[in-house]
Amino acid sequence: MPAVSKGDGMRGLAVFISDIRNCKSKEAEVKRINKELANIRSKFKGDKALDGYSKKKYVCKLLFIFLLGHDIDFGHMEAVNLLSSNKYTEKQIGYLFISVLVNSNSDLISLINNGIKNDLASRNPTFMNLALHCIANVGSREMAEAFASQIPSILVAGDTMDSVKQSAALCLLRLNRTSPDLVPMGEWTARVVHLLNDQHLGVVTAATSLITTLAQKSPEDFRTSISLAVARLSRIVTSASIDLQDYTYYFVAAPWLSVKLLRLLQCYPPPEDAALRSRLTECLETILNKAQEPPKSKKVQHSNAKNAVLFEAIALIIHHDSEPTLLVRACNQLGQFLQHRETNLRYLALESMCTLASSEFSHEAVKTHIDTVINALKTERDVSVRQRAVDLLYAMCDRSNSKQIVAEMLSYLENADYSIREEIVLKVAILAEKYAVDYTWYVDTILNLIRIAGDHVSEEVWYRVIQIVINQDDVQGYAAKTVFEALQAPACHENLLKVGGYILGEFGNLIAGDPRSSPLVQFNLLHSKFHLCSVPTRALLLSAYIKFINLFPEVKPTIQDVLRSDSQLRNADVELQQRAIEYLRLSCIASTDILATVLEEMPPFPERESSILAKLKKKKGPGKVPDMDEARWNVNGNTEHSENTEPTNKAPSHPFTDLLNMNSSPAAGASLLVDVLSDLSSPAPAPTTGPGPTDVCEEHFSRFVCKNNGVIFENQLLQIGLKSEYRQNLGRIYVFYGNKTSSQFLSFSSSVTSSDTLKTQLNVHTMPVDPTVEGGAQLQQILNIECLSDFSDTPVLNVQFRYGGTLQNIAVKLPVMLNKFFQPTEMTSEDFFQRWKQLGVPQQEVQTIFKAQHPMDTDVTNAKILGFGVALLTGVDPNPANFVGAGVIHTKNTQVGCLLRLEPNPQAEMYRLTLRTSRESVSQRLCDLLSEQF
Repeated sequence: MPAVSKGDGMRGLAVFISDIRNCKSKEAEVKRINKELANIRSKFKGDKALDGYSKKKYVCKLLFIFLLGHDIDFGHMEAVNLLSSNKYTEKQIGYLFISVLVNSNSDLISLINNGIKNDLASRNPTFMNLALHCIANVGSREMAEAFASQIPSILVAGDTMDSVKQSAALCLLRLNRTSPDLVPMGEWTARVVHLLNDQHLGVVTAATSLITTLAQKSPEDFRTSISLAVARLSRIVTSASIDLQDYTYYFVAAPWLSVKLLRLLQCYPPPEDAALRSRLTECLETILNKAQEPPKSKKVQHSNAKNAVLFEAIALIIHHDSEPTLLVRACNQLGQFLQHRETNLRYLALESMCTLASSEFSHEAVKTHIDTVINALKTERDVSVRQRAVDLLYAMCDRSNSKQIVAEMLSYLENADYSIREEIVLKVAILAEKYAVDYTWYVDTILNLIRIAGDHVSEEVWYRVIQIVINQDDVQGYAAKTVFEALQAPACHENLLKVGGYILGEFGNLIAGDPRSSPLVQFNLLHSKFHLCSVPTRALLLSAYIKFINLFPEVKPTIQDVLRSDSQLRNADVELQQRAIEYLRLSCIASTDILATVLEEMPPFPERESSILAKLKKKKGPGKVPDMDEARWNVNGNTEHSENTEPTNKAPSHPFTDLLNMNSSPAAGASLLVDVLSDLSSPAPAPTTGPGPTDVCEEHFSRFVCKNNGVIFENQLLQIGLKSEYRQNLGRIYVFYGNKTSSQFLSFSSSVTSSDTLKTQLNVHTMPVDPTVEGGAQLQQILNIECLSDFSDTPVLNVQFRYGGTLQNIAVKLPVMLNKFFQPTEMTSEDFFQRWKQLGVPQQEVQTIFKAQHPMDTDVTNAKILGFGVALLTGVDPNPANFVGAGVIHTKNTQVGCLLRLEPNPQAEMYRLTLRTSRESVSQRLCDLLSEQF
């Protein structure tokens, strides 16, 4: 690189920077910057032409001011003019300014492109490097169109200097990432592969990065790189550190190049040529052997570089999955890291062993470390490492150790972090299904799962229990007895009540002979928990009651009194009211025979894929969960492929073959994700031929109950942020769509959809959006909302765009809840209790008792109640530990007053929440929303 002359020190820039640093306040800094900007502007507009040094100095000052966070709206042309200078320092500052400040849509792009073309054609390596760096830094589509065809020829030209080849390779890599459709694949692709043999390791490193990316797109065009990569890797791993002195990092020879070569080889299957395969095996064995050698340095940089190569070599061994010896050695090496003092190494070892566990060659070797993994689950401080330990236990589980692993997971679940509880629940449910050796163990496991982590047990899990119990006669009596005993606990989770209500309604007669579980005792047990349940659970219990009338005529009068009560016949919820009226009339007018026919036992469910596994795959993402659908499992852990794909309601002939029907083919025309109970109230839908609907994302929905701003959705392409404001019955949401990629989103559109009922309760008006979102840019959309009447459903935001030629569909649950239309109301203690008594009708009160899901912190609770929208009333409740609030929900048609009382019990880690409003539907909805926040 040319030497910088003494006169290039730019004393004026140094003085300006010194002045900025010496400013005592922000105002003084702004004043000094404004003074300098005025001076620079006058110099640029002056009649006297500036020399190159002055232009460079002033452009450099503008760049410094921009980096301080101030907007710069002039000086771009002067920077472009510097590109035509023959002095390196002036040209360098011009390119630097352009790379940082010039937008890809600037009108100056054509002038900049001309300057870059001149420098690329100059054959001056210094100027060529500057031009290539600028192209890579800007990386716009316009530059890709202008130079994508020229850069490959520079890269493979015989007379191009090594430093320029490096820059050209990395520049082409950048353009391929931003505009892959514009990078031509031609004759140069065969020639670029031979750069792996280049004498200069910097060129080889840059070329390997480029070839790896291109090979992922067009593997056949770069298949010849396999032999060259193996040869180069062999030379590196067998060389001494002094042989590659310039590229040795803390006694590790060319670690970055080794890692890149190993990643390139992971783009292809194992080499077919025996000699090449043997040479690659030798390289991998050498890397594993070096990992066993004592360290040559105690510095962390040495171990980091050494382990980086080792983990990438293990990743290649796992990818090839063809050498049993290497796989077992890799597993043993990873096992040594499981107890390493470095947290990152333990994490990486667990992650790699998860993949090794899926290989038939190394599965048994992985299982030998089960005690170490269980210990990590119990003692590890870092939650991310504990999560990897859970993943590894799930991956290594088989018929021989399933009971131990499930028991350890259940034990850990009681103290597990909330962020991973749902995932653990799903995995325990799947393992209990897959490896159940008898039905009683499965039922005990799932009921225990609901007891420990009921809030995290999804509907798919308890649906699955119902399916198994109904389909298998020999477990029905045991299941009825078990749930009856579980329901006798003072506090049982609502999911357990759902399972108990369903099973006792179907099979309570199997345990009715015992006086301790007589029909009346069963009914009283269920009904004692009726008032604590949500509406769907109450509806299920009403169905269980009418089933009791059929099973036990002696309790008919008692149940009819319950159905006849005002709280049922005049219930504000239409579903509950309709069920109570219909069941009451059915019990009064129907004969015994008709009742027996209408309320007969549920028939066996058709076989279908586990919706629990589908949910886990959705949660973890594609490719993260082992596929369990390829074969049917029997009790010995062997597999037998199913020859009959027709669905049947008949139980398997062998009592343990496919015990839980987990891997069976679904019924013809039925969705694989249909819930077990989906066809109880309506016939199965006709088969469809089009693509299924987009899954609605609800991951961050609950976070917005008590706040108005934040990120509602994010994946590798798009981030959606919300900023909301509400006043009385009107609201406005600013939706920000952020393009996280460097490519454009085309045909971008967004809309809000609502159910037919919600459309009569909530008006949502969406403003149009620009159909194009540039790479790295953000787009704003405004949604205007009007609340017409109280509602419980939620609108859905649908986003559609094209990325890389593929149509992307995203559906996000929009956090517009009833509590958003609260207006806080201040009250005295006397006014509060007077109003509380006025709202004393049973239908106006909803109360729930629930377990605390988060630490019981007073300040956090205060903030959540205020965020919920009500006024927090202090000094009202006689117990100062309780929280009391009041507010009015505004709709276009009416106003609904609301009073709430939250009573914490820190010793039991429980809350009791009571809400009273003038409408029961409002009370229930607000209770459901707020109880999920604590």
